[in-house]
Amino acid sequence: MKFASNLTLAALAAALLLGSAPAMAQREGVEVGGNSGFTKLVPADQIEQAAKQQYAKMLQEAASQKALAPASSAQLQRLRRIAQRIIPQATAWNPRAKDWQWEVNLIDSKQINAFCMPGGKIAFYTGILEQLQLNDDEVAMIMGHEMAHALREHARERMGKSAATNIGASLLSQLLGLGDLGQTVASYGVQLLNLSFGREDESEADLVGLELGARAGFDPRAGITLWQKMAAANKGAPPQWLSTHPAGATRIADMERNMPKVLPLYERARKN
Repeated sequence: MKFASNLTLAALAAALLLGSAPAMAQREGVEVGGNSGFTKLVPADQIEQAAKQQYAKMLQEAASQKALAPASSAQLQRLRRIAQRIIPQATAWNPRAKDWQWEVNLIDSKQINAFCMPGGKIAFYTGILEQLQLNDDEVAMIMGHEMAHALREHARERMGKSAATNIGASLLSQLLGLGDLGQTVASYGVQLLNLSFGREDESEADLVGLELGARAGFDPRAGITLWQKMAAANKGAPPQWLSTHPAGATRIADMERNMPKVLPLYERARKN
């Protein structure tokens, strides 16, 4: 029975992957292909709802510890101004983004960290701003990188891969819409706040983040100075934010190779 279930699971996963969207056509900007077919194994709205709940809980806990920046905070206002310029560029990468209830908040913590949860829930820690002394272009590169994870649905992809490899065919059927999804998404949802991504996802987020920032009028070359600051601040050891994909010569070289694709976008946006 187990062998038959595995065959059924493999067949269902293969069918979904074969039916996934093809790679993106030739376009102006970076080239990273289409979203993974594994995202189809888990409904987007379920993940976004779970992220919304976790984000609200995180803000509540931060507020109770007097660590949540008030609306009057100059740093928070700065983050929100930068986000207002980048968010309009998001729908080109994910049509769902136009309906997301975007939020940007700042938490008082020494952590060098930032994230964007599914559904556009963004948070920065004061540590990443203060310890690295970031200019607006560098903040935009971080924000674009984190938004890219949400737009490219990397969390949804990871959950889909887990569904395809770790659960039985009956539960996969539930994920495909044939049963109750609540418990499944709830069990995955606990990972959303601290979800780490693999090297391929991080590289993809780097490039998409460069383009998002460039189209919003932020200098994509700041991506390179950002990683240099990261490395210097941590003496070569990656902080939490870079734990799965340390900054280094390969990462910077990848961004440099893509500069000719994004610099024209930046120059055009700067003139508008």
